Amino acid sequence: MTDATNNKPRKKPWYIKLGRKVLAAVDQFFVRFSLVGNPPVFESGIFPWARPMEENWQSIRQELDDVLRRQVALPSFKDISPDQARISPDDNWKTFFLYGYGYKVGPNCALCPETTRLIEQVPGMTTAFFSILSAGKHIPPHRGPYKGVLRYHLGLKIPEPAEQCRIQVGDEIAHWEEGQSLIFDDTYRHAVWNDTDGQRVVLFLDVMRPLKFPASVINRLVFTLIKLSPFVQRAKRNQAKWLDQHVVPPQ
Repeated sequence: MTDATNNKPRKKPWYIKLGRKVLAAVDQFFVRFSLVGNPPVFESGIFPWARPMEENWQSIRQELDDVLRRQVALPSFKDISPDQARISPDDNWKTFFLYGYGYKVGPNCALCPETTRLIEQVPGMTTAFFSILSAGKHIPPHRGPYKGVLRYHLGLKIPEPAEQCRIQVGDEIAHWEEGQSLIFDDTYRHAVWNDTDGQRVVLFLDVMRPLKFPASVINRLVFTLIKLSPFVQRAKRNQAKWLDQHVVPPQ
């Protein structure tokens, strides 16, 4: 990142520098108290809430299909969270948010009542949206901010061939399947490729990591601080602005 006036690297805000140092220490603490270990990719069977998501994936897919009918109007991830422009500067990663850092996007949830019912039954769900990648889209290696949450993907619309639509988490490579869960720790460096001619869509959740006490309490505190951060509040305002311009009432 540079300053346009003198081409010198722009200094990151103090709160970002401080936050990164704090989260690095917190991550090590969470690893010690994790109830599910610390692998890059998890077996979905250890999370009982994943089965109902898989059993009802076709209902979710039906609501997704309704959302995709207005795909042109859907915001790119960077339109909601400008920080995402670092890894996705184009418009080929679109989103439809239901929850973001615990904030419910009411009008969008009203358009997807069954999906909303299911995600609200997931313990510790903090964020939920349809993640839509265009054909040929590549998301370069990056990592999440802290180990207090785990990432969940439910395959909804997966193009073929499978080996050309993939994610690498750490040293592991996985492929999505329709109706199947993929759960991983996004603090491991991960990258995504959709090297097909089709569109890839998953239901994307962030879920609080199962932790022993007192780490579970500290995790809630850290999450609250992140939720109140300028980064999240800016995204919340952008989502509200998009809703004001594009929301379509349920029929």
